[in-house]
Amino acid sequence: MRDYDVVIAGAGTAGLSAAIYVQRAGKTALVLEGNAYGGQIINTLDVENYPGIKHISGFDFATGLYEQVQELGAKVEFEEVLGITADGEEKLVRTAGKTYRCRAVIIATGVARRVLGLPNEKELVGKGVSYCATCDGAFYRKKDVAVNGGGNTALEDAEFLSRFCNKVYLIHRRDQFRAAEAEIRKIEGKENIELVLNSTITALSEGEDGKLASIETTDKLTGEKRTIPVSGLFVAIGQIPANQAFADIVELDSAGYIVAGEDTKTSAEGIFAAGDCRTKKVRQLATAGADGAVAALAACELC
Repeated sequence: MRDYDVVIAGAGTAGLSAAIYVQRAGKTALVLEGNAYGGQIINTLDVENYPGIKHISGFDFATGLYEQVQELGAKVEFEEVLGITADGEEKLVRTAGKTYRCRAVIIATGVARRVLGLPNEKELVGKGVSYCATCDGAFYRKKDVAVNGGGNTALEDAEFLSRFCNKVYLIHRRDQFRAAEAEIRKIEGKENIELVLNSTITALSEGEDGKLASIETTDKLTGEKRTIPVSGLFVAIGQIPANQAFADIVELDSAGYIVAGEDTKTSAEGIFAAGDCRTKKVRQLATAGADGAVAALAACELC
C-alpha cells in the first residue's frame, strides 16, 4: 500500500503549487525539501510581476504558499531526495532516513544561480545584486547598472535593461561572447551599453545606505583595476540545476536540466518535472506556478 499518491521533490513555487492542486484533486501529497521552503523567490525583496498581486515580498509570497499547502492537508518534510526507483507502476522515493512509496513523482528541485563568490555578495542580494533582470530590472529605471556574463542570458539581460536604464555596463571575462549571433546583433549600436571585456568583477562596494554603490573590475590582460559606480548588478554567469540524483531514471540534457515539455512529462512514466529544473525558455514565478498545476493534474490522473 502506497504512502502517498504523489511525492513532490522541492518546496519552491512549482513544488508547493503542485501540492495545492494534488490536495484539491482529492489526492494525498508529500513535499520533500532538503533546505528551506520557498526556493529562490524567498530572497526577492519585492515581487511586482505576479498576476493579481501588485506588491509582495518573496518571503511573504513563499510563506503564503507554504501555509496554504499545510491548510489543505499536504505533508511537508524537510528531507533531501536522494533517488527515485520504479517498483512496477509505483515509485520509491528515497531520502537519507526513509523510503516513500507513491504512484507519481513531481521533480521541482529548481536551480541554483552561479554566484561570483565575492565576500559581501550574499549580503547585497536584494540591495543591488540580482540574478534575474526580468524580475528586478524595473527597480533600476533611469539608473546605471552592470550585467556580468557572456552568454545568451547576459546579452538578453543587457538589451532588456538598456530600454529603461540610463547606462548598462556589460562585463565579460573574454574578448568574445559565447552568445548566439542574433543576441550579439541586438546589442550592437546600443549607445547606452558599454562593453567591458577581458575583465572580471573583483569587488563590490556598498554605500552608507547598505546598498550597492559600485563594482571593481580587473582587466585580465593588464591587471588594471577600474571602479564603476552602479546601482544594480545583474549576475548572469549560468545556473546549476539540482538534478543529478535523478540522472539514472529520467533523461537530462547536456546542461543537466530534465528533458520535459510544457506537459511536464519526463522520459519516465509517472515522473514529471516542474519549474526551473526542466528544459524551458522562460523561468519566472508565474511559469513555475503553472508548471506545478500542470504536473499535479497529470500526476493525479495516474492515481
